[in-house]
Amino acid sequence: MTPNVSLDAYQNKIKRILITEEEIKAAIKEAAKRIDALYDGRPILLVSVLKGSFVFASDICRAVTVPCEIDFMCVKSYFSGTVSTGNIKIVMDLNRDVSNYHVVIVEDIIDTGRTLSEIIKLLKSRNPLSFTLIALLDKPDRRIVPVNVDYTCFTIPDHFVIGYGLDCAELYRNLPYIAEYNTEE
Repeated sequence: MTPNVSLDAYQNKIKRILITEEEIKAAIKEAAKRIDALYDGRPILLVSVLKGSFVFASDICRAVTVPCEIDFMCVKSYFSGTVSTGNIKIVMDLNRDVSNYHVVIVEDIIDTGRTLSEIIKLLKSRNPLSFTLIALLDKPDRRIVPVNVDYTCFTIPDHFVIGYGLDCAELYRNLPYIAEYNTEE
């Protein structure tokens, strides 16, 4: 555990469960069915936006039946707080040419849309064969930049959420559900 974080303090930050592990599993199956139907046997490249989407991307990768490869990008906009700074930094880019791929971005959460908008512009400029965006969570009340999402598993209210890959200062990614983070001290 991170230095200076007690187990009690860690657990007290889990305010309530918003989406259960079972609900997530059902949504993964549905999302995979949609991807399979859309690509109908054509190979895809799943692009996981690190770090938050790695759990979701892993589950999607195992659930789809179309041939797929996976690659990773790391983009930061939070820098350890609970509010996006608005500053977007590509920390790690893809290590391949995507022009011969049907690209499926697998995103954990769409909040303001700033980060994802930049990722979309960048990847579309690389001329993939096709482009699809799938998101685990969408917070439309926070949207500042419009983003066209092809499939969203869950739409949630404007709460800071943790679990299933999503974090607060790198903690809580291991929770098997999505929970509201307790911002009260």
